[in-house]
Amino acid sequence: MIHLSSTLAAFTSLLVISLGKINAEETTSTLHTLTVTAMAEKLAEDVPVGPYNQPEWTTERRFPTTRVYLQQMPGDVGLEQWWRVRSYNNQPATQRFQEEMEIGLPNRFQLDLYYTWAHEAGRTRFDEASVELRYALADWGKIPFNPTLYVEYAFTNHKYNGDTLETKLLFGDDIGRRIHWGLNVSFESELSHELGKTLIVAGGVGYTLIDQLLSVGVEMQYNRDTVAGQRSNPNVEFEAGPSLQWRMTKNSHLDLVGLFGCTHQGPRVEGFVVFGWDFGGKGGNKEQHGYTPTAVHQ
Repeated sequence: MIHLSSTLAAFTSLLVISLGKINAEETTSTLHTLTVTAMAEKLAEDVPVGPYNQPEWTTERRFPTTRVYLQQMPGDVGLEQWWRVRSYNNQPATQRFQEEMEIGLPNRFQLDLYYTWAHEAGRTRFDEASVELRYALADWGKIPFNPTLYVEYAFTNHKYNGDTLETKLLFGDDIGRRIHWGLNVSFESELSHELGKTLIVAGGVGYTLIDQLLSVGVEMQYNRDTVAGQRSNPNVEFEAGPSLQWRMTKNSHLDLVGLFGCTHQGPRVEGFVVFGWDFGGKGGNKEQHGYTPTAVHQ
């Protein structure tokens, strides 16, 4: 009896130890599976690219009204065609067409060149040519909201306006997994003619519907304009409306924005259409750029 009891006790102990090992292995396997699943659900547009570790979505202009960080990596070039139309009460609509070239430079710099022409009152004319330089203060994620400095000089058609100098502070980041945002605060000074001064606050929020393919959002603009001798009588405009981005291919994007005027001054409706094409490998991470099947990322 004593021998039998000892045998049963030893068997029971071995059984408990074995079950404990099995449960531990199952737990480890379960945790491993969960880790792999979480990695698979990370959006491709959130994957860091380039030397500054910025998320991939920042390399395609998401908000026509609002710039975020740097679009081009060192050595990369992008081209964009803009069409902007404004409709006023009891006045003909005005249209502006803009060609833009973006050039990525080392050390978190980017150079942009613009040529803009306008169509008003049935006539088409040269409007302005601009040079813009951006500088990101740090790699992405090192400083809250990723501040970027921006300065632009515009050589205008002096028959209508004076040359302008614009300084701007860019912010942008993510909110959770599918929401991106940007905010710009800028000040523009006209250097001749009416010596106009303009304070501009613009912002946008976008939500990704299909990773690296389709997103929707909302954008807004606030403008406060004054001219010499009438600083206390500003022209104030506020507009807001929906936006959409379609990433047509891994190197191209189409942005559509419709803004509606919320004040008596300024346009009643303003629309933007922006088509962009990028040349280059996104800082050596081209294999991470492009549409990924939704089965992996949704």
